[in-house]
Amino acid sequence: MNKSVFKYILLFTLIFGVLVSCKITKTYNPPGVITSGLYRDRELNDTTTLATMPWQSLFADTALRALIQEGLNNNLDLKTAVQRILEARATLQQSKAAFYPSLSVNASVTRNKQSSAGLNYPAGVSINTLTTTYQAGLTSSWEADVWGKLNSTKRAALAGYLQTDAAKRAVQTQLIADIANNYFTLLALDRQMDITLETLKNRIKDVETMKELKAGAVVTGAAVVQSEANRYAVEVSIPDLKRSIRETENALDILLSRAPGPINRSSLANQKIVSELQAGIPTQLLNNRPDVQQSEYAFRAAFENTNVAKTYFYPSFTITASGGLSTLQLKDFFVNSIFYNIAAGLTQPIFNQGLNKARLRTAQAQQQEALNSFQKTLLVAGQEVSNALYAQQTALEKQDARNKQIIALQKAVDYTQELLRYSSATNYTDVLTSEQNLLSAQLGGVNDRLQELQAVVNLYHALGGGWR
Repeated sequence: MNKSVFKYILLFTLIFGVLVSCKITKTYNPPGVITSGLYRDRELNDTTTLATMPWQSLFADTALRALIQEGLNNNLDLKTAVQRILEARATLQQSKAAFYPSLSVNASVTRNKQSSAGLNYPAGVSINTLTTTYQAGLTSSWEADVWGKLNSTKRAALAGYLQTDAAKRAVQTQLIADIANNYFTLLALDRQMDITLETLKNRIKDVETMKELKAGAVVTGAAVVQSEANRYAVEVSIPDLKRSIRETENALDILLSRAPGPINRSSLANQKIVSELQAGIPTQLLNNRPDVQQSEYAFRAAFENTNVAKTYFYPSFTITASGGLSTLQLKDFFVNSIFYNIAAGLTQPIFNQGLNKARLRTAQAQQQEALNSFQKTLLVAGQEVSNALYAQQTALEKQDARNKQIIALQKAVDYTQELLRYSSATNYTDVLTSEQNLLSAQLGGVNDRLQELQAVVNLYHALGGGWR
């Protein structure tokens, strides 16, 4: 090897080694967060949590389990999330390929005609000004990852890929919660419809009773008219219940990605769900909540993009090479027609109209935005857990009081009806008031039970359950 060539190679190797020894990019560390107090007054030490329970174990209703499985198989939002994962995977593979040299093949035929006058040769000299060049070769280029730009780009792509995977799991947990909540709402509406229809039957009987009592001069015509109005007051609420049932069925159909239609379901009375809610400790949200993980991966990608922006201030080291066959005569294409060239160089940006500075400031701002978003996502997760725990607690408290209220109101209805028959100490207004209060309490009791069921579902979702 020529000594001068050897000197150049040695010089470039030395320069490259010095550059590699310089550390420009930073190593990612998860951001420090404070999780103490996220559950408000629920400071728990037991790490047992609902989040680790499979959704099949949480819901005993076979009809609900079938609907959830259908949703997981067919929901369009979930399918879209899977496609985003595939997109991110392709981006990650592309970032890995940047570490390897590019290689391209080319072949060309060039027909060139020179101007005799433009060549300015002496008189009498004859030169062929028409030439045809045949060329075929390979071209390769490679950029050394001196400052860690390619590594940071690959890590950013990896974070983006993990972010889409977490997003898909977040869609899945939300889908399970939405299906269960809508299903329980549908059962509650069914139960309210049953109560309303049963009440309507009783009100129709009341009208007949009032007519008999009027015939016996026990009550006046006003009582008969009031009983009829009371009957119609119940009857007019039935269309609204029917509409709510239809709309809830349609909402479930959308989650299942099917055309509007009836929903196969059980009854509210048959629902069995865990009563002892185990929330674990707040730090477990970092590992269990997919949206919290998604937010952290977004911050990680922004962190690596800041690293990439820093590398643009430093020179890039590239090696390019090309070679092949070139000849003016096609018959001599493989005879003494080999050519090649190799070049290595450093490119240092000097003036680029502030582009590098603007790129870095943008990346740093986006990194801070991602950090703020991550911290807010964690706070919202804690809020949702706290709300769900308290909702379940208050629902149980209401159910206990509500049951006593319904028993008392049922007795009040019975007593006032009896007094109306055999005593003048009361009138139909007392009966009317007690019946209306009873119906309101019965419908409220259904809502109390619905609140309890949905609180468990919402806690399961808030803790990050449903994606395992």
